[in-house]
Amino acid sequence: MEKILVSACLMGYAVRYNASDKALVSATLARWRSEQRLVIHCPELAAGLHTPRLPAEIAGGSAEQVLTGAARIIESDGRDVTQHYVLAAWLALRAAQEAHCRFALLTDGSPTCGSQQVYNGSFSGQRQSGRGVAAALLLQHGIEVFAESQLTALIQRVAEADKCRVVDAG
Repeated sequence: MEKILVSACLMGYAVRYNASDKALVSATLARWRSEQRLVIHCPELAAGLHTPRLPAEIAGGSAEQVLTGAARIIESDGRDVTQHYVLAAWLALRAAQEAHCRFALLTDGSPTCGSQQVYNGSFSGQRQSGRGVAAALLLQHGIEVFAESQLTALIQRVAEADKCRVVDAG
């Protein structure tokens, strides 16, 4: 069975920057959880960030540029928290690799977990196309990343991967 790294906030844990969750209710997620397919992880908490915490956004570039040191992640008060978020990305990758996850279901918009969109760095509520640092790092290491709005596509990919494993094993 394929394993899936999933953002803890999507599973109902109040770990987002504002101490809320973003629970994604799905019969398939419930089934996967009972099958022990899910690796529930909050990269920010793993890296030692607290809940609640100030909002943070990628400034001056992309997540890929943050990972190479060419862009930063800044909190709303101007404090540079890049190192915390880069650590969060590497801890998410380690959790996924240790559990042999092929897929990840992450919270879109986050400077860590965003896979389709992130905030534009101006703290004005404006989103732009892009990824968070964990999503970017996971993708660089061959893990397919899906946003919560792509749950149907993830379910389809997992079903396809499960069929391939059955055929390979047969």
